[in-house]
Order: sequence, then structure tokens, then C-alpha cells
Amino acid sequence: MMLRVVFLILFLFFYSRQAQAAVDPYKVLGVDKSASQRDIQKAFHKLSLQYHPDKNKNKGAQEKFAEINNAYEILSDEEKRKNYDLYGDEKGNPGFNGGNFGNEGQTYFTTGGPGSSYFTSNTGGWQTTGGKGNAKTFSFSFGGNSDVSGNPFGFGFGDLFSNFFGSDIKSGNQHDGFTSSSPGGPNSQTSPANIQDVNLQFFNKQIKDQGMTWVLLFYTPSAKGYHILESIVEDVISSLSGGIKAGKVDCNKQSLCKDLGVSLSKSARLFIYSYKSSERGSLVEYSGNLEERSLKSFCLDHLPRFSRRIELDQFDFSSDSLGNLPKLLLLSTKKDTPVMWRVISGLYRKRFLFYDAEVHDVSHPALRSLGIKKLPSVVGQLVDGEINVLKQGITVKDLKSGIEDLKALIESFEKKNTKATLNKAKKPVDNEQGRNIPLVTALNFDNLCGDNNALCIIGVFRSSKAREKLETILSEISRKTLVRRPNHARTSKDSISYSMLDGNKQSSILYAFDKSGFKTSDALLVAYKPKKGKFATLTDILTLEAVEKFVSSVLSGDVQFSKIRQHPVIR
Repeated sequence: MMLRVVFLILFLFFYSRQAQAAVDPYKVLGVDKSASQRDIQKAFHKLSLQYHPDKNKNKGAQEKFAEINNAYEILSDEEKRKNYDLYGDEKGNPGFNGGNFGNEGQTYFTTGGPGSSYFTSNTGGWQTTGGKGNAKTFSFSFGGNSDVSGNPFGFGFGDLFSNFFGSDIKSGNQHDGFTSSSPGGPNSQTSPANIQDVNLQFFNKQIKDQGMTWVLLFYTPSAKGYHILESIVEDVISSLSGGIKAGKVDCNKQSLCKDLGVSLSKSARLFIYSYKSSERGSLVEYSGNLEERSLKSFCLDHLPRFSRRIELDQFDFSSDSLGNLPKLLLLSTKKDTPVMWRVISGLYRKRFLFYDAEVHDVSHPALRSLGIKKLPSVVGQLVDGEINVLKQGITVKDLKSGIEDLKALIESFEKKNTKATLNKAKKPVDNEQGRNIPLVTALNFDNLCGDNNALCIIGVFRSSKAREKLETILSEISRKTLVRRPNHARTSKDSISYSMLDGNKQSSILYAFDKSGFKTSDALLVAYKPKKGKFATLTDILTLEAVEKFVSSVLSGDVQFSKIRQHPVIR
């Protein structure tokens, strides 16, 4: 009777092993034989999440999970995959139905919570390892030392009995994590092409405070959850290509883990190099669900936030002169700052000031004055105050190409700004204000010449020569003690503003003062009192002495003012 039981066990054992060997790993993962490593990894990631024991407690799902792991172990290793394609066996043994029944490994899984799920394949017997709460991990080995001399199947009967009945259990290599009994297993793979190996030098030069958000995977080859995390990261950075980058740090080899204060026990850890809370980047650990959607949302939340959200009706380009940098304004219909603009603001945060505004109507006065007819649009202001519409009606096919297009647009504008900076250096600068006289636009007209201003001095020009001359004169006049400085809160009755106006582009304003819009004048000075609706002009040859005398006379009440024809508007 005992002999029959033994033979029955052997029959069932051989049958199950033969059936297992007959399983096509390509079919298990649902990929073609020509599939790339990327395709294989994506398929494994999708299926392992679907059949993971944490989500599926039934026996069938657990068996399917083990099958998926075995298939991935074969196809993710080039040598094993090559052997399977040639011989039907990953170890290159063209024997009994393509299978090898020698020193096979084991498969085990855990029912722990998030972050504790893993499998391994190595030699050994029944094992129970700790998990979170009451979670346990079990494994079983059909292996042992092969006895090729007296056993055509490559295993010892003594090992079989010892494994079944618990005596003289052989100890094998046991690891916590996604490991393999052979050096060519999944852990020996090189990183996906777009997950960069990171060391201290690379981190300091390419990541630290560079304005780009990074996903950083800290691991050891035996770390629990390493390959699942790597697969999820690969999916996320593929979907956000151009917006974030990814790297991984082997804590067995790199001191960077210790330098950054990242310690590992048994599990791999995932961090985002974030700009959410400050201009300087910092590491923030991801502890959410191990799935693409959750990690993607987390990454988006930690993109740079260097673009200031503004209300278009209240915005004045000239009001923010921090660092004397050129400025960029995105006009879009988006309720929140678009992802592309957040990425760009991080990359160029030290070279530009960024703004964005929500606008839905192209008939808005500010858009009409700039000639903007389509959204979204990008507007830029040079350091000399000149405003340019860089692009309107922007369309992109994906995040990466959109960011590249914006980078090309901005860098072209930066070259133009460099020329403006050189020209500005040749002109007298208002040291008290730290900037030149602002140029009147639809965005800042109310701030410069609105009802809160008692007096608005406007230098009107129609040529570059006239502009340079007027700006030099007004910069000098605004510093003289005979003129009281404007109150920044603009509540004083004596509040005065100085500005420049391009008579060719903003002639509609001039029609409020003169029926002809002063078309015959290349340069003139307008003194405008917004509250009283009155104005006076100086159209003689403009010199420093003449302008100084005119402004002094205006302040002392010795100049005759006339009623404006209509309220100044910008079209």
C-alpha cells in the first residue's frame, strides 16, 4: 500500500511538472515572441497587479500569480529567453518535454499589505516569513541536490521525502524580494533606457536644484518590491515623458543613499525630487498605492510652481521687477496652471519671471490691444519694457513635444532679450526704481494712468530715436527733487506716474486728447489728470530743460489744462 502511495505521488509530481513545463511564458504574459523587454515588463506589471494575492484570495488567482512570475522570470532574462526559444526550456536542457526536473527553484508569495508583496525563485523547503499583521509567506521546493548517476530525472528520492515530511530540509538561498536563484534572473537586468542610474556626481550636476522633477527609486538588488516599483515608474515617466525624469540608486554601491538620509531595510523606496513647497528641490517619499495612476497623480502634484497665477484685469507687467528679468505670461482657458507651463517655469525659473492667467474671451481689452485672436497664447516682456506676442493658438500633440516647442520659443525670445539688455546698459538707468520708464500697454494702463493717479506724465514716441531721447529725459526728471515720487499704494492726492507710449501701436489713447491723435508729432509729452479728465501737452522740441520746466509748471498749476474728448481706451 505504501508503495502505491509513493508511486501515486511520483506520478502526480511528474505530471504537474510536465504540465508546468508545457506552459508557454509568451502566452501567459499575452505577448508575441518578438515582444521587446518593455512590452514584457508592461504585461507583467499589468497581470501581477490583476492577480496579486492581496487582491485575489482564491486559489486559482494565486496559482495564476505564480505562473505569471515564472513566465516573467524566463522572458525578462535574455539568456533564459534565448534558451526557451531554442529548446523550450529556460536552462537550455532539451529533455523531457523541454523541461528540467533537476535543481529547480521555488515560488512563494505573501499576503501582506501594500509594499510587502513579492515572490522569489530559489532552492529550499517550506518557509514561513513574517509579514504585516497576520500575513505569512509560504514556499515549497521540489529541488535539492541532483543525483544524475542513479536518477534519470535529476533529483533524489530522499530529498522528495524530506521535503514532503519535513525531515532534513535543505536550506537554500533565501532573499526578501524579487530575486532569482541564478545570476541571470530579473534583478541582473539593466535598467530601462529612460531610468537613469544615479550616483552622487550625477545627482549634484543633473538633479539637485535644476528645476526638473525626478522620480528616484532607492533599492538593493534583493530589495522587496524593487521590480514592481521599477515597472510602475517606467509606465509613469513614459506617460509624462518630457515633464519628469527617473533615476535609480543602488544603495549597495552608492553612498548617495546615506548622504540623502535614505535607509533601506527589506523594501525598495520611492521618492520624488519635488519643487512643490520651495524654490529649492527636496525629497518627498511616495507611500501611496503601487499603481500607475496614483504615482502619476503624486508626480503631477509635485511639479514646479514658479508661475504666478494672476487676474488679467489687475495685472501690470511693470509692477514686478524682481531681478530685472524678462517676463512671460501664458493666457489659456485652463482653470489651473497647465502642466507644460509648470515644467517650463521650473527649467527657466532663474532666467524669467512666469505668470499665467485664465481667460476665455478673446474680446478682452488686453487681448485685443495685443492683437491676440486665439488661445492659448504666450506674451513676453523684454527688460526694456517692450511687449511681444510670442505665439498664439498653440497646439501640441503630446507633453514632450509641447515642452520642446515652448523651450525653442522661449530660448528664441531670450536671445532677443539679450540684445535689449545690451541696449539698456548703454542708457541711463533709474537707480531709485531699478528699471526704465515703463511702456504703456493694455495690461498696465489702469495702473499707470487710472483714477488712483493724480497726474500721469506720458512720453509719446513714433520712432526709436524719439523713444530713446524721451526715456532718457523722463528717467532724469523722475529723480529730481522738484518732482515728488509716486506713492506705490497710489492713494496720495499727489501720486504721479511716468510712462512711455508707442504712438504707432497705441494711437487710440491719443484720440482721447486730440482728434488727429497727434499724428504729425514724432515725440511729445502729455500731462494727464485721470480724475479730472483733463490734459496738457508739450509739443515743442523736447530737451531736458524744456521737459523739466513743463513738469514743474504742471505741478505748480501754471499750465492750462483742457478737457479730454473721451475716456482713453486701448483697442
